[in-house]
Amino acid sequence: MFCDIVAGLVRADTVLADDEVVAFLDARPVFKGHVLVAPRSHVATLPDLPAARVGPFFHRVQRLSAAMPAALGSQGTFVALNNVVSQSVPHLHVHVVPRTRGDGLRGFFWPRQRYDSPDEAAGYADRLRVALADQEPGDEDQPAVS
Repeated sequence: MFCDIVAGLVRADTVLADDEVVAFLDARPVFKGHVLVAPRSHVATLPDLPAARVGPFFHRVQRLSAAMPAALGSQGTFVALNNVVSQSVPHLHVHVVPRTRGDGLRGFFWPRQRYDSPDEAAGYADRLRVALADQEPGDEDQPAVS
């Protein structure tokens, strides 16, 4: 399924897309603004990602984690990934979830929320895209935001 999102065959609220990754809103977010970052190349787990791609992949995760508080008013982020166990889609992806103190997240039993409408989801994606575009380029490996 993620390969279809990466290929543009399945609709998703994309917040970042470049040669390395496609990052998009989780359809069943823990909290609104929850993003999945997936590499463009299909690999099932982190150990399957070629070593040369780990840095560029996690650079995008880092950028999104840094942009999220300003974009969504969160105090921080929760960044996680599963390898095989609890991995609902066999395509490497990292969860970047906005967090605030007292938000109710306890351990790994996450209550899921729904967006009120496709427009609300699109609004969250827009805010994240703007925050990513506002970041200062740190080096020549800075991904383009689409």
